[in-house]
Amino acid sequence: MTGESNKAHSSVNRQALVDKIKTWARELGFDAAGITDVDLTDHEKHLDTWIKKGMHGQMDYMHKHGTKRTRPNELVEGTVRVISVRMDYSQENIKQAEKILKDSEIAYISRYALGRDYHKVIRTKLKHLAKRIEAEIGPFGYRVFTDSAPVLEKALAEKSGLGWIGKHSNLLNSKTGSWFFLGEIYVDIDLPIDSPASNHCGTCRNCIDLCPTQAIVGPYQVDARKCISYLTIELRESIPEKYRKQIGNRIYGCDDCQLVCPWNKFAQATNEKDFTPRAQLTDKKLVDLLDWSEMDFLKHTEGSAIRRIGYQAWVRNIAIGLGNAKSSNTVISAIKRKLLEDNLSEMAIEHLNWAIDQHA
Repeated sequence: MTGESNKAHSSVNRQALVDKIKTWARELGFDAAGITDVDLTDHEKHLDTWIKKGMHGQMDYMHKHGTKRTRPNELVEGTVRVISVRMDYSQENIKQAEKILKDSEIAYISRYALGRDYHKVIRTKLKHLAKRIEAEIGPFGYRVFTDSAPVLEKALAEKSGLGWIGKHSNLLNSKTGSWFFLGEIYVDIDLPIDSPASNHCGTCRNCIDLCPTQAIVGPYQVDARKCISYLTIELRESIPEKYRKQIGNRIYGCDDCQLVCPWNKFAQATNEKDFTPRAQLTDKKLVDLLDWSEMDFLKHTEGSAIRRIGYQAWVRNIAIGLGNAKSSNTVISAIKRKLLEDNLSEMAIEHLNWAIDQHA
């Protein structure tokens, strides 16, 4: 397929096309775009080592696809280049997050999840970008992704020049920090590639030293089994008690490693209206969120990334937050009232009882 596609587009000015792709990407709302080849040999070794150490926890999808994650042409036959895009989601008042983390009565939700589900937003825009390319050069082979398939997106973004992978394993950009999403288009056209980004973490280790659960076990090594984002989002069973106190009031994800990163002083506020935080989710009291029924949860998380964890894990996470909250009759009454609900799982009940015990 690749040979046929490149032959069919032999008259296309490849560099001019790349320039147009980057312009179109910005017109569609992306903040940057870059092009890379599909050689991820070094990143594949790093991933293999990480998985062999068991640091992926229960995220079996990290290895069940074999080498398709690190070899794009195995996932989509004929792929020779990847168009990688970046889309900022930071809000102007994002530093307010640090104050919320210090208020044990308020539920902290990772800032990326407060607006519309980014998967839907970015996938739609990527499809529009692919159609713009097709209108310019004719039919070609492509497939779009955004954290939705076995794709090593941070490695591809680093190779395409969008930023470097920091010591906390997030992608960093010297002009905008790390508050952004990534997306990709796998293509079968041999486009000119961009230079990889260089690393600028230097001797800084804020993210390592200030991680609440010490999940960053070394530079560029995150043990997901200790990570609050993994524990509150990916884990589908009881959260180990040894991490519950450190979780604090974080009921969905964790942003601490980004909040302490000095590069995020350059963060750019997003222009994407879909990422505007929803009032029903942003900085609400834990007791109010615990009062939601399952129907309330489904209603208020419609079109949100939060819905994917399900109602029982939502209750589990809030229970931990309330177990860590300052003791009051309001808190204890809210937990006891929830325990009367008849559709709770054993996991949710166990965490609610743990929360009660913290206020004994």
